Amino acid sequence: MTRLATEAVESSQQPTRRGVLSWARSAEAITLYCYVLGAVYVTSRLLAHPATTRQNGDVEDVNQATWFLRYTASAVEHLRLPALETTAMNAPHGVNLMWNTSVLLPGIVVSPVTLAFGPQVGLTLLLLIGFAGSAAAMYYVLRRWQASPLAAALGGAMYGFSPALVNSGIGHYSLVLAMLPPLMIDRVVRLAIGRGRPVRNGAWLGLMAAAQLFISEEALVDAAIAAVILLVVLAACRPHEVLQRLRPAAVGLATAAVVGLVLTARALWVQFHGVPASGASTTTIINYHGQLTNLGTLPYAFINPSEGVLLHTHATGVIANNYPQPLPEYLAYLGVPMIILLVAAIVYFWHELSIRVAGLTCVLLEWLGLGAKPMQPHATLPAFLLPWGLMQHLPVIKGMVPDRLCILADAAAAAVLAFALDLARSRQFAPFANWRHGAKIATGIAAVALLPLVPAPYAPVQVNRLPVGWTATFAALHLPADARVLLAPYPYSGTSGVMRWQADSGEPATMIGGDFIAANQPGRQGRAGRSGMTPTSYYIDYLYVGDYSEPEPSRQQINADLATWRPAALVAVTTTTSRLGSFLIQLFGQPTIHIGSVLGWRLAPGAGISTSGSG
Repeated sequence: MTRLATEAVESSQQPTRRGVLSWARSAEAITLYCYVLGAVYVTSRLLAHPATTRQNGDVEDVNQATWFLRYTASAVEHLRLPALETTAMNAPHGVNLMWNTSVLLPGIVVSPVTLAFGPQVGLTLLLLIGFAGSAAAMYYVLRRWQASPLAAALGGAMYGFSPALVNSGIGHYSLVLAMLPPLMIDRVVRLAIGRGRPVRNGAWLGLMAAAQLFISEEALVDAAIAAVILLVVLAACRPHEVLQRLRPAAVGLATAAVVGLVLTARALWVQFHGVPASGASTTTIINYHGQLTNLGTLPYAFINPSEGVLLHTHATGVIANNYPQPLPEYLAYLGVPMIILLVAAIVYFWHELSIRVAGLTCVLLEWLGLGAKPMQPHATLPAFLLPWGLMQHLPVIKGMVPDRLCILADAAAAAVLAFALDLARSRQFAPFANWRHGAKIATGIAAVALLPLVPAPYAPVQVNRLPVGWTATFAALHLPADARVLLAPYPYSGTSGVMRWQADSGEPATMIGGDFIAANQPGRQGRAGRSGMTPTSYYIDYLYVGDYSEPEPSRQQINADLATWRPAALVAVTTTTSRLGSFLIQLFGQPTIHIGSVLGWRLAPGAGISTSGSG
């Protein structure tokens, strides 16, 4: 086992005590400063106007995230933790936040910023934390495994600012906050090779897994998959040594399970009580641009740069923008130079256990990330060569998106880069040992391979501002916090701007409809709030966007929907002379309030409309 630990190149050096000022000038501190500057660079165009600017891309998910941040901050403002189930959205049915990417823990952390400056500022802060923190976590792990400061710094930057994380940042904030997965996998490997006390490692692993559950459950499962793959590869390379560690490793994993379950038992009960694990509604099949597609990586994404990296052309940007999946799923890009470097390093340093294990883990994760079936008309591997097909029907995993395994594949690739660079710079391996400046040449090759991965700053877009009169209308209506408000436009993903209006103003406190994920809904109805849509709500939104071709629902249908919603008020962003305004006035009479571009109605309990068609 000593030999295994040595070959795995873990650092055995213990940190020495240093003063704060001394540490502030150290290589570690300078590396962290660089990571923070890198995060500022990526978000620089957002930071110019942080309260009113979002990144270009996934507007629906960004708007949804503002609602989640406001919800969490409001709970903290009232000196309590956010509830895991709430009727603040989708009243009266409510939303289970454990089935949603609600970033509960990060939302609590940035709640002072959200309350002081607004949810958009809080979201941009999460991007900063995600990029710099993920890079720092990878740097820390690589240093623990005896990578040099330079190699660890480059590996940390590769992971923390990878195209997978930067493209996820278009709207998937929970995935950008990728600090804990490398740290958790590090603890698992330490258990497997016998470094450190099993109970201590297990306790830390359980604590981090619990925290990750409230950041991103999907990333937690991805980390578990990556850890299993790494352990299988490690066991295949050194079976006897790993078998000797089974008992203490089991003790550590049992400790992790106990700690993790104690901290998350209630949340998991809320999530799965009455809902089977196979009921996850974030399916891997979506309707995108009018066609059904599964969210697996298309092979050309590995080599075609998108606009998310600095070095791209107009043609490659167009190819990426026409990816037959949402752009936040364009995660696999590594670039030709990096792919060549990784393959060469794995082959040349095959005898080095650390590189062999990290390299095979990277390849297997990328392979799984291809998805479960070929996507037509785009060529990929045949279905029988796509191993995700063997896993996609398993509980919990059924609801996952396989291409997001690219994030942890990039972590494994960063480990290969760091360990290979140190070996090349050691002057023990040809051809670098035969060259006068072999170490500098090796560093230059690594830098050249990393250059195509340098991210471009996010393109800024103005957020959807509050309609004139929105806040004043709610103030004039004098509604209690639990009063259900029907909004026009009716909120779901197609009208996600309404989610932002609520997040920016805090009004209404209880909203009918919304953009959310609901478990156990058939087909794709569980996504994007569609499970809360009705013929009446769809018709309201058709009129709002100026689509007058859809038939008006019957009075019986409208009354049935109102009987379910039981709104105490109706607030519409329209005018009295518009088609939408005329429709609402026909149903409910003249508005109680008219301020700016907002109309407001107070509705009597159980209010309905005449089936004869009169208001």
